[in-house]
Amino acid sequence: MLRLVLPKGSLEAATLELFASADLVVSRSSSVDYHASIDDPRIDDVRILRPQEIPVYVADGLFDIGITGRDWIEETGAEVVSLGQLEYSKATANPIRVVLAVAGDSAVARAADLPPGTRVSTEYPQLTKRFLESHGVQAEVRVSYGATEAKIPDIADAVVEITETGRALRAAGLKVIDTLLVSRTELVANPTSAAEPAKRHAMEQVLTLLQGTLEARGKVLIKLNVVSAGLKDVIAALPSLKAPTVSELSGADGFAVETVVAKSEVNVLIPALKDLGATDIIELPLSKIVH
Repeated sequence: MLRLVLPKGSLEAATLELFASADLVVSRSSSVDYHASIDDPRIDDVRILRPQEIPVYVADGLFDIGITGRDWIEETGAEVVSLGQLEYSKATANPIRVVLAVAGDSAVARAADLPPGTRVSTEYPQLTKRFLESHGVQAEVRVSYGATEAKIPDIADAVVEITETGRALRAAGLKVIDTLLVSRTELVANPTSAAEPAKRHAMEQVLTLLQGTLEARGKVLIKLNVVSAGLKDVIAALPSLKAPTVSELSGADGFAVETVVAKSEVNVLIPALKDLGATDIIELPLSKIVH
């Protein structure tokens, strides 16, 4: 039913790991094969291509859904439907910013201060041109194929580059003077495909699996027993995702309690629960949490 395209490059390994954890294992003959498959009735075909190309291919209807960054959606101007954001790796945990930067000792403080004829180097020429034009700046925008921050001052007067913290730009002696865009990784769909009820339902089911997997990361299920007198104190100590589930034990004066907690809190939580009288404490890993 669905033709899916996944990003190659820096997001590739983390993307494949996410799909595997979501029980959507991507199979291919080798790590350099661009063709793949998923043993799932909702997915007919899988390709692995550069994220820069994915928005256009999805917009053109070559694929029904794909994963790419908001930066490439805006750069290409592709008309796609965003189904949701996916934060699934170190590279996607925090948004990236597409910023305009100049030399650290430059008198330019904002985009509108750039003089006519300013040379701007970037991997985002269309996004950059639109942004500068909106600020009344007549600039010479040049495509960069890497090491963009190193092109100031002899090759370029300014650069448009991606950054998370700005640290690399500062290390290169640059200062950020404007932000063009805040970008996250998204699952996007072809508008026509998304308008088809059967395909839209399949897309939402795939998204449920992916987001449920992400929701479960870093969390565990804690189960325990506690006598009636200690129930109130145990519940008060639980940093639960929601209200804990409490069930009366059959034939005993006590309760079974279970809840989802952050894995990072377990090393302190479990001994504390034991001190409060909890027994039969079990910690279980989680695959998915679907709300």
